[in-house]
Amino acid sequence: MTRTKLVTTCATTLFVALSLVACDQGSGSSFARKSTTTSSQQPPVDDGTSSNGEENELPDDADTSDTGDAGDATGQPAPALSAVDINAARTALGSLPTRGFSPNVPKYDRNEFGKPWSDDVTVDGGHNGCDTRNDILARDLTDVEFKPAKRNCIVTKGKLNDPYTNTTIDFKRGRKSSDLIPIDHVVALGDAWYSGAYQWDADRRRNFANDPINLQATNRESNTQKSAKNAAEWLPPNTAYQCEYVGRQITIKSTYGLSVTPAEKNAMEKVLATCS
Repeated sequence: MTRTKLVTTCATTLFVALSLVACDQGSGSSFARKSTTTSSQQPPVDDGTSSNGEENELPDDADTSDTGDAGDATGQPAPALSAVDINAARTALGSLPTRGFSPNVPKYDRNEFGKPWSDDVTVDGGHNGCDTRNDILARDLTDVEFKPAKRNCIVTKGKLNDPYTNTTIDFKRGRKSSDLIPIDHVVALGDAWYSGAYQWDADRRRNFANDPINLQATNRESNTQKSAKNAAEWLPPNTAYQCEYVGRQITIKSTYGLSVTPAEKNAMEKVLATCS
């Protein structure tokens, strides 16, 4: 090989090597960083449900008060909760039907209760122009602040005195912070389904899912631990609230004609025996 050809060949080889190094330090490492980020930090999933199938909340960057689901905005805000009459709860519990396992009941499906937090209902707070989640936040939080120019529908800040845990939780609306305060169905939708709601029509199930008497703002841990459990399987860790909680469950099941299991009824009776 001549000296000229040798120099040309070496120069070409060096150029290719330097190009590969530059490529590795540029776009190649960028792809590696993106791959690492994707695998270790999954984006938040805001699909309106929690992992246990009970709906938790809508994405908090959505102005749900201005959707077509808000109705004609002629209703009133969700009313304040009334204290439970324990004696009335004892009487009502004795009248609730009991049930055993039935293989003929269709499997629970959250979709059977309609769109989460729909304002298109005929219970208290329905058709007031605000979605149900914000109605309950406005009812259960103190020091509430609303998003401007949204008919006092979008709650942006507040404090929750959580009855389930007897703790105080700060609420700030945001994709990473809103789920610290989910809305619990006092009688879980899954429990209601097997207690008789599978026989209802779509309107009644949607009303039940958005009825303020069956909704309570709480903390994420309690909401997750409870999932779809009944009183035989889960009670609020704040024992001072257990009488009120069980009384609410009985009132709700009595109002909607739902049943209880023998174990559930026994658990409720034990709690009521401690109530004054």
